[in-house]
Amino acid sequence: MDEMPPWEPPFDGTEVEHLLGALDRQRATFRWKVDGLDDDALARTVGASSLTLGGLMKHLACVEDEKWGPNLSGAGYGPPWAGMPGYAGSPKEYTFDTTGMSAADLYATWDRSVARSRQRLADAVDAGGLDQQVALGADQGVVVSLRRLVVDLLEEYARHTGHADLLREAVDGRVGEDPPPDWRLPAPPP
Repeated sequence: MDEMPPWEPPFDGTEVEHLLGALDRQRATFRWKVDGLDDDALARTVGASSLTLGGLMKHLACVEDEKWGPNLSGAGYGPPWAGMPGYAGSPKEYTFDTTGMSAADLYATWDRSVARSRQRLADAVDAGGLDQQVALGADQGVVVSLRRLVVDLLEEYARHTGHADLLREAVDGRVGEDPPPDWRLPAPPP
């Protein structure tokens, strides 16, 4: 068998390897769906929807930071969210709005957020595994595990990668389940 692409989940691994592999596959597929587009293409809508590929990128970047920041540890939103104009609590209310952001800004925001998320999630798994309780719901006496946060993010990507699939096809006809075998995730900018 040829070498498997880096986003392919393991065929035989631990629960952690399977969950994180599935998450990375969703991330890679999403990033490929939005890859290589200019400002206009990232802002294009389809039909009556206001959803754009750029808006999806910004939204998923925020969700990554939310899962592995406030939901995981209870820490507040940090940059870039806390520094955005109009910030007053949760940035989720305006994450689909990409006004003033270039394609380069959107790609950098998503790439950096995913890099932060990978590190925070790896540190959390190393510190206590998937069964550990996280901050989400703790103030209300609800026990939420790290496993639940991983599954929630998988679901978020599955939904929005489907949206990205339709939007990208409308932009330039790109379709497909997975990136081509030679495609690689861009490295996050410094």
